[in-house]
Amino acid sequence: MEVILLMAMTLDGKIARDSLEFVDWTGKADKQYFVRVTREAGVVIMGSRTFDTIGKPLPGRKNIVMTRNKNRKSQAENLVFTDQSANEIISDLKEEGFEKVTLIGGAIVNSLFAGEKLITRIHVTLVPALFGSGLSLFKEPLAAKLELMEHREIDKGHLLLIYRVIP
Repeated sequence: MEVILLMAMTLDGKIARDSLEFVDWTGKADKQYFVRVTREAGVVIMGSRTFDTIGKPLPGRKNIVMTRNKNRKSQAENLVFTDQSANEIISDLKEEGFEKVTLIGGAIVNSLFAGEKLITRIHVTLVPALFGSGLSLFKEPLAAKLELMEHREIDKGHLLLIYRVIP
């Protein structure tokens, strides 16, 4: 299964100023790329804080929200709240026939999947901005080797970097 970590990041390595920040600073080209990649995969996996900042399920994709709150329930057909592990989620998605998924944050979810060595690709849009402080790509320390597969400017000063995680 291909597991793509899909994030925008400032030059100083921040994915948000805080856990409740709505990501409106990444630019039009990054948003278009996000929609294309997530729709192609068919699945987005996120943490509950990321979901709360978005406020609703993303249309045209299965939305999986990782949460420790067992009381969260969904009325939407394309939205699942779960307390399953990263491995269990991937296993279930394979059984459902999915071949590709996207992780869309936040740092805790990114770390859970990285810790289980499930991430196969990392797509990062490097945005020409500085926050000085805020949330990093990962919450926990980790070690991984990456191979740059592609890089291109998608908007003035916005660089898309695509890495393969070396097993």
